[in-house]
Amino acid sequence: MNQKWKNYSSFHRKKGRNHHGKITSRHRGGGHPRLYRKIERLPLNLEGCVQTIEYDPNRSASIALIRSSNGSRHYQLCPVGWDIGTKTLASLTAPLKTGNRLPLKKIPLGTNVYNIELSPGKGGQLVRSAGTTAFLMAKFGSWVTLRLPSNEIRLFSQNCWATLGQVSNMDHLNKSLKKAGRARWLGRRPRVRGSAKNPVDHPHGGGEGGTPIGKSHPVSPWGKPTLGKRTRRTQKYSDAFILRR
Repeated sequence: MNQKWKNYSSFHRKKGRNHHGKITSRHRGGGHPRLYRKIERLPLNLEGCVQTIEYDPNRSASIALIRSSNGSRHYQLCPVGWDIGTKTLASLTAPLKTGNRLPLKKIPLGTNVYNIELSPGKGGQLVRSAGTTAFLMAKFGSWVTLRLPSNEIRLFSQNCWATLGQVSNMDHLNKSLKKAGRARWLGRRPRVRGSAKNPVDHPHGGGEGGTPIGKSHPVSPWGKPTLGKRTRRTQKYSDAFILRR
């Protein structure tokens, strides 16, 4: 078996259902079959070389197939500027080059990073979408300050790892689906405006012609405030790390 195919696996797509099989996220379902590409971290102190840059149906960014110096192959998020044959390294002493992975304490101020850990050793969780990057602003004590793509300024442990550069496929934001069928390929089902429904189906429904919703603010199909209503918990453990929202 080709070693590359060991990086693929089938997976169950939720299609908006929870573990009871009930719909908890509407307008999901169908879509083209997919194989999951396992995105793995490059082993420490082993130099890797980019073999291919590929499309991944499970994310907006491109992915790169890396062959490490011990012969193993695995996928990584591809940054802007990578090409076939580019070398990459994850190490405490890695050079400051796009695609190399280091702890935040080893990265100088003013550097753009992506694929950032929230907890040391857990693996990258933030700044992984196409074209995104975070800016390293300051260091003090055991903390590092980053400005995230949302302009939120947040504290991270200096022992969290990050990758230098910016995630690839920057034009993803400018792409248009062109037709309804392409949304169906992606697993997105049609959405109907609440004001186009009957009053028994949605609080915005009913009325003759293009009437207003008849409420002081928009609500969900279950009568809860929506479209701008903040849903983040007022007391969350990570609030202490957020310097500016």
